[in-house]
Amino acid sequence: MKRLMKWIIPALALLITASCQSKSKAEKSPQPQLTPEKTETITKLSPQDLKQYETAYFASGCFWCVEVIFENVKGVAEVISGYSGGMEENPTYEQVSYGRTTHAEAVEVYYDPKIITFTELVQVFFGSHDPTTLNRQGPDRGPQYRSKAFYKNDTEKKIIEAYIQALTDNMVYDRPIVTEVTPFEIFYNAEDYHQDYERRNPDNPYIRNVSIPRYNRFKKNFAEYLKENAH
Repeated sequence: MKRLMKWIIPALALLITASCQSKSKAEKSPQPQLTPEKTETITKLSPQDLKQYETAYFASGCFWCVEVIFENVKGVAEVISGYSGGMEENPTYEQVSYGRTTHAEAVEVYYDPKIITFTELVQVFFGSHDPTTLNRQGPDRGPQYRSKAFYKNDTEKKIIEAYIQALTDNMVYDRPIVTEVTPFEIFYNAEDYHQDYERRNPDNPYIRNVSIPRYNRFKKNFAEYLKENAH
């Protein structure tokens, strides 16, 4: 599948110019689970610094998993965990994770288009989760964990739809792709303790047993997209 998905990228260029409730409380609690003795110092970019970058928005399961994948992709300057795709204003983690809103756990990706393109980010998105599982990703079940790609303009919409069509035409998956493709409207940042969660909580059971194995599968298949200092 790796070779096939790589082939789809140049094919898409032609097309465009002519793309967590099931966790137990012990695993994913609304309360912070910091381990100060192992928490590293993390430098965050200021809102002013982030203005120089483009943004992309994706949902593909627990944002702890999705954040660590995109944070290690070259050209990505920052990733914010949050909520998007629903109607409710100012949702909280407790509301979203228990399926009490129409939002999905999502990420806001700040990236440098001179280093990585939106098309390549779409490949990262599809290459790092199973887009054929409806309202589920790994052990996490519910519409809050659905597969969803957001677009901000017609070009991004065409890129996403063309990539899905290419995956379908080449029978990359055994089942139909159920990823929702919708216009981006608003993104709500998740609570502070969810940001950089994997780096701050490396010994959390969910991180060890779900997030890291998922990230490692991505690394194995898409090593060329990783930053030099990717862990």
